[in-house]
Amino acid sequence: MDIYLKFVLVGLSIALPVGAITVEMTKQGLKNGFFHGWAVGIGGMTIDVLLILALYFGLAQILSLPYVQMPLWIIGAGFLFLLAYDSIKNADQDITLAGEKVNKSIGKTFRNGLLVAVSPGNLVFWVSVFGAVLADSYSSSESSSFIIAALGILTGILLHDIGLLAVISMTRKVMNKQMIKWTSIVAGMLLFGFGCYFLYEFYLDVQHYF
Repeated sequence: MDIYLKFVLVGLSIALPVGAITVEMTKQGLKNGFFHGWAVGIGGMTIDVLLILALYFGLAQILSLPYVQMPLWIIGAGFLFLLAYDSIKNADQDITLAGEKVNKSIGKTFRNGLLVAVSPGNLVFWVSVFGAVLADSYSSSESSSFIIAALGILTGILLHDIGLLAVISMTRKVMNKQMIKWTSIVAGMLLFGFGCYFLYEFYLDVQHYF
């Protein structure tokens, strides 16, 4: 239980800083409500679960190789640029105010969460956070520690997402379409900035290894 609670706090602390997932969740939450924002978070957590399974079955060393991470910087940047373009171009589209019927598909917002989460930063996080726990998980006496830690972090992220979206849902009630439109534009600019950061990290890796 101590391990679980400790990693719940780790999950909360990791989720608190504003990242690409938080930006996309906020945008979708404001434009289409709580469940659309949460669909982004669930999409991100789906990638997290897959990474946890990959680490558990011994792929941590592969994921940490620079020749594996470097192409992912480009892929991640490409996904973020696409989302940024869509966020700015369609800033005034698919906006439903509180109490109105939502027409946008939950599946599309879930997909956005998947795309944002497929990034080297996410991979590096899971490899680094679970490095020590992964080593312990191979011994029979500590075989459950990795899973407990993973569940703790996922719980922390989930609590953060629900809390954030609850605040967004209340804020949405006092916002008009023009305010939400400009929020979407700002979100697109932030996603573009994260994409540029990924390209910069790719450039640094190329300089370092070549």
